[in-house]
Amino acid sequence: MALCRSFVCNLSLTRLPLQLNTSIPSPYCPPKSHQITTLPLLRFRRKTASFASVPLQPQSSMENPPEGYRRNVGICLVNPSNRKVFAASRLDIPSAWQMPQGGVDESEDPRNAAIRELREETGVTSAEIVAEAPHWLTYDFPPDVREKLRHQWGSDWKGQAQKWFLFKFTGKDEEINLLGDGTEKAEFGEWSWMSPEQVVEFAVDFKKPVYKEVLSVFSQYFL
Repeated sequence: MALCRSFVCNLSLTRLPLQLNTSIPSPYCPPKSHQITTLPLLRFRRKTASFASVPLQPQSSMENPPEGYRRNVGICLVNPSNRKVFAASRLDIPSAWQMPQGGVDESEDPRNAAIRELREETGVTSAEIVAEAPHWLTYDFPPDVREKLRHQWGSDWKGQAQKWFLFKFTGKDEEINLLGDGTEKAEFGEWSWMSPEQVVEFAVDFKKPVYKEVLSVFSQYFL
């Protein structure tokens, strides 16, 4: 699938500070000196739409994903107070930041999977689904990642087909716990509220096209 939709215009240059947070005790945390360099970023001009005024899209969760791709959900968790997106750094690759995501169990509805994955990875339960991406979006695994996951999962997927959901965060930052709900092994070491541009900037290369598409689709709801 070609993912070529770019972010919308009316851009103005600004520099945004990035503050890191952590909820995982040593030895899981990267050193305290670990910082992300603040980059010159482009901020979208805010539109008139808001969480309260935009209706939820019709459910399309039962649409079949492309053949050969693992079913997966992605969670775009937005803080309505600052219009920023939740992202976290992976414990196994601290330089790689991503939005929460996870596999869909057999016969599990993707919306329920998204709620479950958000809770398991971040501990967050104070959130509401605002919108759903209308189609499955795919990315391919690089050869080395595909081989690693083939051994880990016991199956050889070309990549992942993701159904993305936009969540509005209704809690407080103190609720976020990178140990999750305790049912799964922790995946993240640090977290931050990021601008959409930062989310794309710090993502691994093979996920960037999907992230650009997702944030473009959801931009009308929170920018």
